[in-house]
Order: sequence, then structure tokens, then C-alpha cells
Amino acid sequence: MSLATLQCRALNGMTAPPVTVEVHLAAGLPAFTLVGLPETEVKEARDRVRAAIQNSRFEFPARRITVNLAPADLPKESGRFDLAIALGILAASGQVKADRLDDFEFAGELSLSGELRAIRGALAMCGEAAGSRRAFVLPAANAAEAALVRSATILPARSLLEVCAHLNGAATIAPFDAGGVSPRLTLVPHPDLADVKGQAPAKRALELAAAGGHSLLMSGPPGTGKSMLAQRLPGILPPMTEAEALESAAVLSVAGRFDAGDYGRRPFIATHHSASAPALVGGGGVPRPGEISLAHNGVLFLDELPEFDRRVLEALREPLETGHIRVARAARRAEFPARFQLVAAMNPCPCGYLGAPRCRCTPDQIAKYRAKLSGPFLDRIDLMIDVPAVPESDLAARRAGETSAGVRERVQRAREIQIDRQGKANALLTPEEIDRHCLPDCAGAQLLKQAMARLDLSARAYHRILKVARTVADLAGTAHIGGPHVAEAIHYRRGFQ
Repeated sequence: MSLATLQCRALNGMTAPPVTVEVHLAAGLPAFTLVGLPETEVKEARDRVRAAIQNSRFEFPARRITVNLAPADLPKESGRFDLAIALGILAASGQVKADRLDDFEFAGELSLSGELRAIRGALAMCGEAAGSRRAFVLPAANAAEAALVRSATILPARSLLEVCAHLNGAATIAPFDAGGVSPRLTLVPHPDLADVKGQAPAKRALELAAAGGHSLLMSGPPGTGKSMLAQRLPGILPPMTEAEALESAAVLSVAGRFDAGDYGRRPFIATHHSASAPALVGGGGVPRPGEISLAHNGVLFLDELPEFDRRVLEALREPLETGHIRVARAARRAEFPARFQLVAAMNPCPCGYLGAPRCRCTPDQIAKYRAKLSGPFLDRIDLMIDVPAVPESDLAARRAGETSAGVRERVQRAREIQIDRQGKANALLTPEEIDRHCLPDCAGAQLLKQAMARLDLSARAYHRILKVARTVADLAGTAHIGGPHVAEAIHYRRGFQ
């Protein structure tokens, strides 16, 4: 047989379109040709495959070899096609039986010795083909990750020789046993809120942010605990559901950052202010997920917010509203999930000590510093709070504050109320759902009307106040939104002093 056909999958954003690997051996001078829009990594497979076949004690055919990766108009990248190409050559030359090739999908990068190395996107690949009759032959390092798709049959292999023995019937690769081996959804410890001394108003805002899924911006001098508070937000969020954990794991798999030990842990991504727009929202010649997608179902923390390039921050406006990001390039387009919870911190002025004797910032400098944050961007932040310096009496106190576990219990009760009432967190409510679930009483409506006039609030701010007021009421365990709930929500929209 001079022709062999195998099944594999490419990676395009969060999807894994099927790819047919066709290998043909013909008479003529020895040559190895790869066609089908391969990127550089795929073209380099020729040398990896030749060495892997020879070091696995097979004969590399001295014939004209043509490998076609179909469809021809789909770009192919990474070394995931190595295993399928090598098996195709061996099957076409009669060294491996070809009668069972259609029962499997193959993916794996080959080392020169024939060992199989892990690939990106194994979870996305298996999820895309859920319910397929084919088993997946993957590197053993990807088995636990791929087994998160319960309906998939995973055959973990360590080398090309092991896969060939399985196809020839000389040995059998046992399906991966997910029971007791694959990652399980657990509550992973986070830094405890009790470590933060004082800052009761900031802790209250943090609790509100966790209960309703709201975005939060903190302003205060250096050393007041802004970063500590942000790092403790994941610890008071409700545990991830199985669906949320699987979504987050799929994004990490595509980015090549999946770690079985972190499965079920709320992501916390702290991005440096030197990050570019593609690094934050995703991009590149071959689109990859950015920081906002890696923070999907978790927290994105931006410290020193005004130090970010303004264009980078403006790129966050769409995903903050929609929960996903579309990356478009000349020949490639990809969409990634980005339902993250934004927490940001900033200083009140360039030196950070506004109002203190040491501050020498002029009003123009302060205005220029704060102007780096545009009105439309700030309009999308639900909670804005001042985090003042901590008094010495609070720092010296030995009594511990409330633990994350205690706060998390209240947050979880409030979130359960929201799920039972509307099926989602308050921050995700649409305008129609706000009219249905967030109508205040007469006192609250009058207070909101006055705030709209005095604070010159936008329609978006109006809706966000109502969503925060709904969260305040949920934490209080009341079905209706009253004046005090609206008043607290308005307090978080007044901006900074």
C-alpha cells in the first residue's frame, strides 16, 4: 500500500477543526514534501519524523514522500502532526498495519528518539470531537487533561514505538483510567482575608464584588493593602462549578499552561503595566489567548492602573461588556472567552501621597495622571473606593480580622440567591433583566433620581448602580431593594477624593 490516511486536528482559537493527513509514497528520487498550508513548525516535522522513525528501529523509505494536510486552506501550526505523519509513512510503506487507522485520532510531537512530547490544546481537541467513535492517541503527558472530557476514550502513549506496537497488535495501550487519576474539582486555599488589618470599608467592597461578580477599582497611597486585598478576592469567591472549571482548563490548554494541580482553582492573573494590547487581550500572527482569557472565570488584577498604555486599557472595554474577545488578523480569526472579574489599583496622584506634606504634585499633574483613565473605561467599573493609610492602632492590634471562610459563606449564600432568581450573577444582568429583578422601592428610586442629576451619571452607570444595589440587598437577605441599598451603591460611584 503506497497511500495512508489518518485523522488529526488543528487548533484555531478555542476550536479544533479536523485535519486529514494523507501520506503517499511514489517512485523517484528520495524527497519529503509537506503541503497543506503548513507553518514553520510543521515544515520542520520532516527532520523530526525521519530521526524518530530511524531511532525507533524502523526503515525510513528512500522514496518520494508527499504528505498532504487537508483541508488545504486551513493554516497548520505546532508539532501536533508529527505522530500522524510518522504513522502515515510507516503504514504507506507496509511497516505498520493500516486496517485500524480510521479508529483513532492522533496527535503528538516527536522527539528525535521517538518519544512523544505534550502538545497544546489537547482538551480543546477532545472537547470538539465529544461523542466521536474514534479514540484519541495522545502523549501520556496530555492524558489527564484530555480525560476531563468524560465521553472521550484516551489512549496515552509514550513513544512512536508504543503506538506502532498497538496498531500491529503486538501490544495494547490501555485506555486512560480517569478514576482517581484525572484532576478533581477541589477548593484550593488562597491567601486569607484575616491577614489584612483594618480597611473595613475596602473589605466590604471586596465582599460586594465577590457576591455579585462586580469590577472594583481601589485608590490609595502606597502600602495601604490594595494588592493584598486583590490577592484575597479569589479566596472569597464561590467554588467553581464543573462547567466553569472545564472552560478555564480549556483556555489554559490552548495556551499551553494547563496544570492538573490547579484544576478547580479560580485564576488570579496579575498583569504588569508594561503589557501590550495583544498580551492583554490576545493576538499574534497565530492568535493566542491573552491575560483576560487566562483569567476567565477568575480575577484579572491590574496594579498601577494609570501606568498602563491608554490604548491597552481601552481594549478592555468590549470584553468587560461581552465576556469574550474576537481577535482578527489578515488570514486568521479567533474568539476566546473572557468573563473575568477586573480588580485594579492606583495611586491618587503621581507620587502617591496626595494630601500629605511630602506630596509636591501640582493640580495639573494630578489631573493629567487621572486623565489616563478615560470616562468610558471608568464607566464600566462598578465599585470605586478609597483605601486610606492604615492607622498605627490597627497595625499594632493582635486580634485577627474575619477570615476568608466566613466571608465566603455569606458570598455563597448571596450568589445562590442570584442563581435561583435569575440564573447568573448580578453583574451579568441585561437591561431587560435589570428592569425585572432590580427595581428599587419609592425611596430608592427617588434617591437614584437625585444622584443621576447631581453626579451626571450615564445610562450605563444607572444600570450598574441598580446591579450593585441588588447585590447589597442579596447580602442582606432581603427580596426588595430599599433606599439604604441604593445609597450604598451610589457611594461606590462617586469617584475618588
